[in-house]
Amino acid sequence: MNSSDFYDPYALPGDAIREPPQSLWQALRNIGPGIILAGSIVGSGELILTTKFGAQYGYAFLWLILFSCVIKVFVQIELGRYAISSGKPTLGAIDELPGPRAGAHVLVWWWLVMMLTTFTQIGGMAGGVGQAMDLALPGVAKFVVGAVEPVFPALADVVRQRPDYFWAVITCLSAVVLLVSGGYRRVEQLSTYLVAGVTFLTVLSVAVLPATPYAIRYAEVVRGFQFLVPAAGVAVAFGVFGITGVGATELYAYPYWCLEKGYARFAGPRDDSAEWLRRARGWIRVMQLDAWCSMIVFTLATVSFYFMGAAVLHPQGLIPDDKDMVLTLSQMYAQPFGLWTQIVFLLGAAAVLYKTLYVACAGHSRLTADFFSLARLVRFTTAADRARWVRILCVFYPLLALTLFLFLQNPVKMVVIGAVAQAATLPVIGALTVYFRYRGTDRRLAPSRLSDLCLWIALVSISCVALYAVVSQLSKL
Repeated sequence: MNSSDFYDPYALPGDAIREPPQSLWQALRNIGPGIILAGSIVGSGELILTTKFGAQYGYAFLWLILFSCVIKVFVQIELGRYAISSGKPTLGAIDELPGPRAGAHVLVWWWLVMMLTTFTQIGGMAGGVGQAMDLALPGVAKFVVGAVEPVFPALADVVRQRPDYFWAVITCLSAVVLLVSGGYRRVEQLSTYLVAGVTFLTVLSVAVLPATPYAIRYAEVVRGFQFLVPAAGVAVAFGVFGITGVGATELYAYPYWCLEKGYARFAGPRDDSAEWLRRARGWIRVMQLDAWCSMIVFTLATVSFYFMGAAVLHPQGLIPDDKDMVLTLSQMYAQPFGLWTQIVFLLGAAAVLYKTLYVACAGHSRLTADFFSLARLVRFTTAADRARWVRILCVFYPLLALTLFLFLQNPVKMVVIGAVAQAATLPVIGALTVYFRYRGTDRRLAPSRLSDLCLWIALVSISCVALYAVVSQLSKL
């Protein structure tokens, strides 16, 4: 048992109180939960779905990409504010709401259904890593076939026909090892390095496009702000809105990362004192800085991937899909910059998808352990009990992702299924956030009127998008 098993990140002991940072530099040194979220966000949605969106429709949906990235941050911030104000994670707060229950509150069960549906998306990431690694290092699978064939000829045939299966297995097993061997700090550090590297390379690629035949033209970018939604792209737009920016799964997870970072512990248990109010306001400002810094990072990455799809793939009619998904995506770099960049992209794509799989499994494990406790399926008497179940789930979820990929086999469709499930859940988490804002958060910590207005705009917009998409899909049926 690790010594960290005795540390309870959700407790609020009096000796953990810490004064909030007084300078911007000190505050920046205390951010982290948003970077973890960016690690989850800059993944399958941006690399696969957003790029495919640009390849299909050019710049037409640039406005939707930007709006999706910015508006949902206001929901994220209010959930973080409530977590610091109350010391409660998302599912624990939902479970205290009035309404029907089956052990846990029915909306806690809704989260479970949504999460399991979106897990097809995580399986798609495992497949995407497999495709990228096989294209980048084709000799590895051939070596494995030669080594295995004398002993297990049937297994050798599987690896020969689908080498991406071999890499998907390696991906998920290595994720299990990393998840089980580290806690919050490991997740934060790995996310920071990978997010910084991926964002830098993607933005750099867009910056040098003007020196290639695929330069981004000002007139085309302007057309991307005409606020149009082509009829053929409604379903895809629904999925893109759900998966770009802060998705439903990230919104549920953010308060957990804020608590594990220590924002609520540092503020201390809520009371009526002016000292607690001062500390809480200070750590909420740090949380807000954390959220906006992460928004800048994932927006830069998202828009850059969209530009690459619209500028390079769209004019050639190349649409990433099925088994050739990663190979088609690699043309974003091979066409404008030369074939030598293809292997760099393939390794980068594998890192992007791997990072998201890793962070998503870490977040889902924490929320699922909480769900088990709330639904009275498992009883946690100590912090070590919770930590043990989190580790068990950190083994289960990567293996579930692998199983889903081996059965469904189509990474793009798997990602789209997950995106639609997330988008359908956004109105639920948005409405819950508004409820917590007015009925749960300490009134002394209320946001500004502008923030309140943006929160309501976020709720109305995500609800309208969800309703519009559901009606359009029913009309097709």
